[in-house]
Amino acid sequence: MGKIRITKQFSFETGHALYGYDGKCRNVHGHSYKLSVTVIGTPITDTTHVKQGMVIDFGDLKKIVKEEIVDEFDHATVFNKNTPHVELAKELADRGHNVILADYQPTSENMVIDFAAKITARLPKNIRLHSLKLQETETSFAEWFASDN
Repeated sequence: MGKIRITKQFSFETGHALYGYDGKCRNVHGHSYKLSVTVIGTPITDTTHVKQGMVIDFGDLKKIVKEEIVDEFDHATVFNKNTPHVELAKELADRGHNVILADYQPTSENMVIDFAAKITARLPKNIRLHSLKLQETETSFAEWFASDN
């Protein structure tokens, strides 16, 4: 039996600011992100297995992405921890806001790299992450492909 790719889509709201950027995105602002997660594997052929015919149960994939990405990033504000934004981040956190201090500039490109590592670490050994698409706006997105990495 051949390899099959399956995709599950997620959405979450996240704020961020790009320190040192020369445009509007240096200001704190937010996006309604859409994340498409595609994995690849061989459907289960064991006729006694409750998940026969599936590469991975969509519910199992949802659990991984929800725990690693959506629950963490939804309604959070992401700042690069190596910038002066840490002062603003501390003030927001002290006021009860969900703040993430990332090891990177929180661009869609860097976020999708981070997400790929988090998801890959949780996938069963027989399932591979094929690609991620993180859509920041209606017309702008970053993509990660395993074949490129």
